[in-house]
Amino acid sequence: MKAIGFKTSHPISHEESFIEFETPTPTPKGRDLLVKIEAVSVNPVDYKIRAGSAKGKTLETPKIIGWDAVGTVESVGDKTELFKAGDKVYYSGDITRPGTNAEYQLIDERIVGKRPVNISLAEAAAMPLTSLTAWEILFDRIRISAEKDKGKSILIIGGAGGVGSIAIQLAKKVAGLTVIASASRPETVEWSKKMGADYIVNHYDLVNEVHKAGFKEVDFILDFVDVNQYWDAFVELIKPQGRIGSISDPVKPVNLRQLKSKSVSFHWELMFTRSMFNTDDMIEQHHIFNTLADLLDDGSIQSTLTTTLNGFSAENLKKAHAIQETGKAIGKTVIVY
Repeated sequence: MKAIGFKTSHPISHEESFIEFETPTPTPKGRDLLVKIEAVSVNPVDYKIRAGSAKGKTLETPKIIGWDAVGTVESVGDKTELFKAGDKVYYSGDITRPGTNAEYQLIDERIVGKRPVNISLAEAAAMPLTSLTAWEILFDRIRISAEKDKGKSILIIGGAGGVGSIAIQLAKKVAGLTVIASASRPETVEWSKKMGADYIVNHYDLVNEVHKAGFKEVDFILDFVDVNQYWDAFVELIKPQGRIGSISDPVKPVNLRQLKSKSVSFHWELMFTRSMFNTDDMIEQHHIFNTLADLLDDGSIQSTLTTTLNGFSAENLKKAHAIQETGKAIGKTVIVY
């Protein structure tokens, strides 16, 4: 099968930042599915791993990365229970295994969902990783309940990003929260409003902006940008007994002691945790994906696709990574095979 990978961590502009090569098609065993991939999308994790995992060294075999994918089950392992050959699926992968940047991939069925059918292939491919991350941080980590928390306020940092775009929709349309999203450029303000945000605040003056929007404090805060940069603002803005969640990678320690007087809880989210540690509840990701597919199919939430590149090639992967590396990407970039 054809695959695309890298042997060393070159800048994306380098001729060999990605290389095309042939490798044997794997055979599924156990609970694995062999999926024929039809489209993938690119997330910040893709370029971060490409830039760091082979820095200063040259790998003997090219490393295949990529996590978001939609495709068709080609064959199944001998212990599978959830899918059969011919099923249409989507998923966000396992960081410990070869990725989606190939024609075929092995993936554990417990972290795979049925593909939404009422949206396009590209629209579906844009969704898995960001949707799963947003769902887990809202409902598994800070444990928002639509029944108990409806009408409460949530501040989302990075409203126009891949995860922020879905978190706005889920917080508003599934949990019934009042959503305050940060955005600073006209295009990100417009996008965040399109996703359903009730209020837009400029992150460059976060505390005053939230106050001007009519909120002294907020019930929940989600950070999808930089927990260090906004930490002091979070401490000031969070309500007593509130909850803060983050997916960012801080470069210095976070002073949790500042949350003690308000009895505020802090939660990390990494959607790879369940597959990385083979947790007892790993199959929850299968159920989450199926729920998200239903929400996409009935129009409760919408795809965040913004850019489509046609053709599985090193050149298109370079283009997709370059878009992510600007740090100004809105929505998601998808490569259709």
